[in-house]
Amino acid sequence: MKRKNYVLLIIGLVALLVGAVFLSLFAGRYSIAPAEVLQILASNIKQSPIGNKDESILLNIRLPRILLNILVGGGLAIAGTAFQGVFQNPLVSPDVLSVSSGSAFGAVLGIMISASAWMTTGLALSMGILSLFLTYGLSKLGKSRSILNLILAGMIMTALFNALTSFMKYIADTETQLPEITYWLMGSFSGTTYKEIKIVVMPILGGAILLYLMRHRINLLSLGDEEAISLGINPSKSRFVVLLAATLVTASCVTVTGIIGWVGLVIPHICRMLVGSNHSKIIGLSFLIGAIFMTLVDMVSRVVVATEIPIGILTAIIGAPFFAFVFWKAQGE
Repeated sequence: MKRKNYVLLIIGLVALLVGAVFLSLFAGRYSIAPAEVLQILASNIKQSPIGNKDESILLNIRLPRILLNILVGGGLAIAGTAFQGVFQNPLVSPDVLSVSSGSAFGAVLGIMISASAWMTTGLALSMGILSLFLTYGLSKLGKSRSILNLILAGMIMTALFNALTSFMKYIADTETQLPEITYWLMGSFSGTTYKEIKIVVMPILGGAILLYLMRHRINLLSLGDEEAISLGINPSKSRFVVLLAATLVTASCVTVTGIIGWVGLVIPHICRMLVGSNHSKIIGLSFLIGAIFMTLVDMVSRVVVATEIPIGILTAIIGAPFFAFVFWKAQGE
């Protein structure tokens, strides 16, 4: 794609994101008129709040939730793009490599011991990193170094961490801890406050910015180690930095929302359909499309039925058929 067309695409996606945010602000079980949304936002920009019920709902419930939609959707998408680039495989994602399940176990462990939000984030991050290195190490045990080994290792470690999480659910208090863990594992933005955003905004944005700065190296890593070395980079060090940043982003997302699958797998495919395989363009694009996708899907989860649908269910309903289409198209080619 030519640079001019790419810039126009980015501008269009930014406009679409703004539209999705505005739509999500007034849509919900308690509807707020678009004109009133604009009035409330304008009055608060001028530091003259209205002080009514609609303003409280808009600023204290919907706005922090939408901001987290953007962070988590964009974060999971950019992390998935990085994983796929580094491992030279479009089937790789944080879910496949056990990062999500490892991070989820860490967060559930935090819930079990009644840890603080910061400690829970630390547990999720440390377990996410541990699961990634266990998966990567396990895939290197055999003589073969194929991507299939990596995916199989990811399945093994995912099963292990899922089993540990199930054990935690088994011993959890059925009155307090178990309902919280069960609902959290399905993925949800319910009850989001600015406190959650403050906890994860720096890890998610910091990791995303680092991945963006590493976008050219991800391009080289996607060519293979020998090609990367010949072009003057250390593939091991570069891969470590990229994987660490992507794991930081994924673990931070899982900490506040639970496991939301398919985003890190499907969004990179959409980006490649639009601009090709150049990670210099895909990395930034994936964050925008992921943010738009998550904002719209979360809005649907709030309005489609009387009770809120866990976001992980909706992303699977949307992601699985799309990926089946991609698989069918690839087989046809």
